[in-house]
Amino acid sequence: MTIRLLPQNLINQIAAGEVVERPAAALKELIENAIDAGGTTIDVKMIDGGKTYFSVTDNGKGMTQEELNLAVERHATSKLPDEDLFNIHFLGFRGEALPSIASVARLTMTSRPKGASEAWSLTVEGGQKGEPRPAAHGFGTTVEVRDLFFATPARLKFLKSSQSELLAAKDVINRLAMAYPGIGFSLADDRRVILNYPATTSVLARVSAVIGKGFDENVVSVQASHDGIQLSGFAGLPTYTRATSTEQYLFVNGRCIKDKVLTGAVRGAYQGLIGHDVYPVAVLFLNVPNADVDVNVHPAKTEVRFKDAAKVKGILVGSIRQALIEHGNKTSSAIGTEMLNKAVEMVVPRPMSRPISGGYRGSSRGLFNTYTSSARPVGNVSDGNPEMPRMALSDSYSVRRDVVVNPVQVATPTPEEFPPLGLAKAQLHKTYIIAQGKEGIIIVDQHAAHERLTYEKLMQRTETSIQTQMLLIPEIIDLKPEEVSLLGRRAEELKAFGFVLDVFGADCVAVREIPALLDKADIKRLVQDIADTLKEFDDTVLLKDRIKDVCARMACHGSIRAGRVLTIEEMNALLRQMEACGTSGQCIHGRPTYVELKLSDIEKLFGRRG
Repeated sequence: MTIRLLPQNLINQIAAGEVVERPAAALKELIENAIDAGGTTIDVKMIDGGKTYFSVTDNGKGMTQEELNLAVERHATSKLPDEDLFNIHFLGFRGEALPSIASVARLTMTSRPKGASEAWSLTVEGGQKGEPRPAAHGFGTTVEVRDLFFATPARLKFLKSSQSELLAAKDVINRLAMAYPGIGFSLADDRRVILNYPATTSVLARVSAVIGKGFDENVVSVQASHDGIQLSGFAGLPTYTRATSTEQYLFVNGRCIKDKVLTGAVRGAYQGLIGHDVYPVAVLFLNVPNADVDVNVHPAKTEVRFKDAAKVKGILVGSIRQALIEHGNKTSSAIGTEMLNKAVEMVVPRPMSRPISGGYRGSSRGLFNTYTSSARPVGNVSDGNPEMPRMALSDSYSVRRDVVVNPVQVATPTPEEFPPLGLAKAQLHKTYIIAQGKEGIIIVDQHAAHERLTYEKLMQRTETSIQTQMLLIPEIIDLKPEEVSLLGRRAEELKAFGFVLDVFGADCVAVREIPALLDKADIKRLVQDIADTLKEFDDTVLLKDRIKDVCARMACHGSIRAGRVLTIEEMNALLRQMEACGTSGQCIHGRPTYVELKLSDIEKLFGRRG
């Protein structure tokens, strides 16, 4: 078989296979052309999910008769004036989209440049170009695509249902709408308007319109600039997550891209703040000097290559992490709303059998363990544990077991005097702290909150030196032989984190010292958990590289447990430390440490507000 040149039409169809995967892919190319043309309004119409018909109309600069002719030729473009592939200022630059689409569909372009007295139209069917002819059209361009893949019918069987193709098209428009809030976008079919985004100067307003209600209340702003790299956008609170990564939108120089470096950086920024089975919400815009990023690595331009990927990743991780820490006491507003909605569902009005007078006489004992500044703790010996547990909520704070709080009348503070997490009023079921806040009620999970505080202290001290506590009698712990061997190999590394242990036979280890912060922890369970953590990753990985995983295990064991009775002073001490910790809004597993119920919402439950 001799080597021969392929015919031009077949070359275009091969290119279409790379660029025009489905209607949404072709739509993306046409909208990007409209953006490059300077359009401030872009209207899309689709029929049958784009399989039968779709069009893109813009009010951009338009094209002359000669430019129409050139636009459908392969590799004809106006977007590389200096022919430098590393100095690209437009979304499209290859000149492949229009001829590729025209080779597999019936394409018609109608355009009128600003200032021109007439418009021109050109049709290309299956790669066969017609002649330009006069047409009626306003300033700008309309590109119509009919019968996609009619020239390559084998491709039709790979298309999905009309509804699925429409959803893919909506996703394309949504992504471009977020990247260009100053442009108005709309999508309609033959019956109704599906999307309508008026132009706006507010990025947050546009992103919120795309993602939906509640986004603006549950994200923090991210802003950074370093070595010519600029980062802006929004990162979701650690308690505002999704089951998949579908609501992570990453843009580089105006392009919505998929890049492992960037997605890994986002995940890394949330390490220790969310669980392993959920994904953060993020909309991030990265502007990188053209010379430092290559956008010419994928036919669909959905991937990029960075000159210094490590620097870009560092900027993302550091900036997102800093923004989250600055708003660390904030949790998702959706949690409180969901809680109230469930409360409403559970409320079933019951008719009274007889009028009640003189107030409720039943006992509330057993329902609340309520402490106020004018009452002694109630029920602190009900579990057979008469000894008030000694706490170590901070290095400088501890509660003596022989101290009894004297009754003192304290004036209720004004709203301006309330600390951010309020003042503790009660302990519910020996697990939840009830606090009165400036604007409502705050419910704190005591274990989750203290777990976060312990974790942060462990992380800080591993960077310097960690205080240890020697055990009077070494703790002998039975383990599997492979676990003993693993802990023995890592003994020196564990010592740096405050754990001093020796191999004590084939199936035992002797623990001699532990971190002082964990003096009340169940040592056996803790060592077992650390062994399990070490088994999760390759034995060749240094322990310091997985310090967060180890510290997370330690923090869980060294925290106040549910079922632990706390005094009002201990509760308030915990609340104040939460306020001082930049990541206290969620535990190390990503769950909220507290829920705030707004007074206005509570009043609605009781009919005080409409």
